[in-house]
Amino acid sequence: MPELVWDGKYDHDGRRTAPLKVTLPFQTIETVNESGQERQRSLDLFSAGRDTDWRNRLIWGDRKYVLPALLDELAGQVDMIYIDPPFATGGDFSMPTEVPGTEDPFDRQPTVIEQKAYRDTWGKTWDSYAEWFSETVALLYPLLSPRGLLWVHCDWHANALIRLCLDEVFTRDRFVNEVVWHYRTFQGQVQRYFARKHDVLFLYSKSPEFTFNRQFDTAFEDTIDSSRWASFINENRQIVGSKMPIQDSRFTRYLRAWEREHGRSPGPDDVVFEVLGQPIDSVWDLKGLDPKSSEKVGYPTQKPEALLERVVLTTSNPGDLILDCFAGSGTTAVVAERLGRRWVAADLGRFSIHTTRKRLLSMSDLRPFVVQNLGKYERQLWQTSEFGQDAETQTRSYRRFIVNLYKGQPLDGHLWLHGVKSGRMVHVGTVDSPVTLGDVRQIVAEFKRLSGQGPGSPSMNGIDVLGWDFAFELNEVAKQEAAKAKLDLRFVRIPREVLDKRAAAQGDIQFFELAALAVNVAQANREVSVEIADFVIPADDVPEEVQQAVTHWSQWIDYWAIDWDNQGDAFHNEWQSYRTKADSALKLRATKSFDGPGRYRVVVKVIDILGNDTTKSIEVEVA
Repeated sequence: MPELVWDGKYDHDGRRTAPLKVTLPFQTIETVNESGQERQRSLDLFSAGRDTDWRNRLIWGDRKYVLPALLDELAGQVDMIYIDPPFATGGDFSMPTEVPGTEDPFDRQPTVIEQKAYRDTWGKTWDSYAEWFSETVALLYPLLSPRGLLWVHCDWHANALIRLCLDEVFTRDRFVNEVVWHYRTFQGQVQRYFARKHDVLFLYSKSPEFTFNRQFDTAFEDTIDSSRWASFINENRQIVGSKMPIQDSRFTRYLRAWEREHGRSPGPDDVVFEVLGQPIDSVWDLKGLDPKSSEKVGYPTQKPEALLERVVLTTSNPGDLILDCFAGSGTTAVVAERLGRRWVAADLGRFSIHTTRKRLLSMSDLRPFVVQNLGKYERQLWQTSEFGQDAETQTRSYRRFIVNLYKGQPLDGHLWLHGVKSGRMVHVGTVDSPVTLGDVRQIVAEFKRLSGQGPGSPSMNGIDVLGWDFAFELNEVAKQEAAKAKLDLRFVRIPREVLDKRAAAQGDIQFFELAALAVNVAQANREVSVEIADFVIPADDVPEEVQQAVTHWSQWIDYWAIDWDNQGDAFHNEWQSYRTKADSALKLRATKSFDGPGRYRVVVKVIDILGNDTTKSIEVEVA
């Protein structure tokens, strides 16, 4: 059989190169819609070394790390996979971002790492796309159960290449269907080609035995003459043995077929025929998303729920496990949740994760789910692979790398201060732990010792503290302490994009200062009220005309949630308020009645309109 070959498929010795398979542990960063009792039960099971109950999972991470991590626990257990991967279109996927109270949205540009996913991510050649897609399918294949199926959604850009890659991993014998999704959307007149109004879905099975539930189009019920047989059809649109129109020669064919299958004549209650409608074929005429649709969330690659509903109903059963590692707007997770399937959804874009979470929270009867990432483990792997095994060399090279990306001047020879930028000192936090108040005190102490002492000493009382994560209470408390020492302290998040070599090489990675969140707390007996009093974001990524249109600080907030009794583990989302397309209003105050006295740690999480999150921790004493 002819073979598809691309640059990098084989190594110098002629051996097939395998995708990276490093198993990293997931970190649960948030639990959603889980009661206090369910949470405690999970903690008890975990502490006893027993398996916890299944939780649907929303994972922020790249499929090259997420899929190997899932293999360790879910190999051979996923019943259906649907992926809608980037098509190598090279298109512009900026997202319209609405600011409540303003007339026009502005385009939120994708982060560098998202651009790499949606703007010709894999280079300029088809070789790199073939390598990327083939590696993805090779990682997905072992996750499928023996009866599992894979759907791949694509369009004319890459469908020929995708089909060849699928044939190589699954073999041509496991090809089930090529489905054409024909949609009607408005498009101006085209002169030199037919308007492109369809996508393609390839369906492959892991074995000859697989789940396939036929679907029917009830708009075409021409399989029988319903008016002629109306008196024989019951309320369930069935003809049973006691109601057979045996005088009709057409029905007799159905009766004889039933007798051959069952080896007997039907009894009075046996269903001989069902008025099902016309079986769905491989061309699906389903509407695309109307611009005014209530489903539409502004995500550029969003697919309609009707499309995913047909996919899920056809190739899975209630309770089955469904995976989508290019979650996008979260349609797969939403449909799987509504239809009673278990699900795992992953994406490398933070905006995707936030959009999916909001869509799920808008559903009634939502089951508990968790938000996860690979956190410090992914960063530790990156640090070792990029800067070597030697601890001292690795740490020094890592710090210099981050300072250079921050467009500062690296500075060696100090424990807590690692660079200078525009007269301000720069600290680079470690990859495996958040910046804490204790760290800040050490940074300030070293700053004071260094002030005015030779080359590289600070020319002004300013420090930029760069970190991957920050302790909940850090921003306000540390700034207050620094102000007492007459120091100007800024906290800046190291963006996840630095983990991508191409993003770093591109040189335009943006670092953003943490937002400032102020919260008021009021108590009356065992009732505690939390109110957001102020929220300020450094608006470097917002056009000036948008900044001028904002008249109240609450317009920067898209979503906020409260964990009323944080136990030092993941953020437990017990209450939330967020904006939707249908309702842009936002509650700024929440109240909780505690069951008993005690000291409680209340954590507030805010997500702004750019998708960045800010947290604040409050200690309350309930009498």
